[in-house]
Amino acid sequence: MIRVVLPPHLRGLARISGEVKLEIEGQPTQRAVLDALEASYPMLRGTIRDHVTQQRRPFLRFFACEEDLSHESPDALLPDAVVSGKEPLLIIGAIAGG
Repeated sequence: MIRVVLPPHLRGLARISGEVKLEIEGQPTQRAVLDALEASYPMLRGTIRDHVTQQRRPFLRFFACEEDLSHESPDALLPDAVVSGKEPLLIIGAIAGG
């Protein structure tokens, strides 16, 4: 069971509170988690990653185990602590401005 924490605006869009728990079939990667998240919450399609390119949206970041996973390959395996459910995968809205 993989735990995912979404930013408030995406939790509101999906009408959920707290974290999401997902069962992942196959390799536990960012891509697999996002595929499962979008399958469970279709209203999130296109909000976390682009419809066409499947790349992460610019103002969202992925963190787990105090590490920024945003620039890792979508097919890289997630840390063991995330796969075991001990730590969540955090999807964070980035802050921009000056």
